[in-house]
Amino acid sequence: MADNYLEKKFDEFFGPDAKKKTVIKRVNQSIDNLLLKNRSYRGYDQSRIITEEELKEIVSVNCRIPSGRNQQCLRFKLVTAEKAFEDVLKNMKLGGALPELHLPYPGTEPQAFIIICSTKPEDRIVDIDLGISMQSMLLKAVDMGLNGIIVCSINKPALKEAFNLPSEPLAILAIGKGAEKIQLLSINESDNHNYYRKNGIHYVPKLSPENLILK
Repeated sequence: MADNYLEKKFDEFFGPDAKKKTVIKRVNQSIDNLLLKNRSYRGYDQSRIITEEELKEIVSVNCRIPSGRNQQCLRFKLVTAEKAFEDVLKNMKLGGALPELHLPYPGTEPQAFIIICSTKPEDRIVDIDLGISMQSMLLKAVDMGLNGIIVCSINKPALKEAFNLPSEPLAILAIGKGAEKIQLLSINESDNHNYYRKNGIHYVPKLSPENLILK
């Protein structure tokens, strides 16, 4: 009787169709899962187009992260496939440790870019801010189901001219939907740290916690 009473009250308050509605909740990912998924992709799914609105959402994390002296000097140029896309691709390099592969392979290029500049001359504080910003934006991209990579091997003067930037860029974030298999490997300090590829898998050596903690 009590159950029937509650059911009637539910229908009176919400309407008889309320119980038929499906509620989809977004599951918050743990920081460990986000960090694990936040790999540096050098190949991307071309069918997944990245919009300017998605790039704006990624950049918005900069309104909520720390900044040295709170100077907030970083500025961001958003580049999608419709906006001088090739001007970025031809002025950057991926896969510096695998030059023989000439990455990215044709047809696997990133689908959008965030060019990062600074309103102040680059110094230690700016570089710390840059690192915090790029990692935070990549974690946001992963949370959105996307992937990316930090690109520092860039032609700064050419990019500044091509996009009429107020200063030479510090770095680029390439964004897309990753289309590679990436696997982490636990290593010791004395092991080779270089990433490599074998049988279609991109292996990334990472030091174990025991190697990171000073005795």
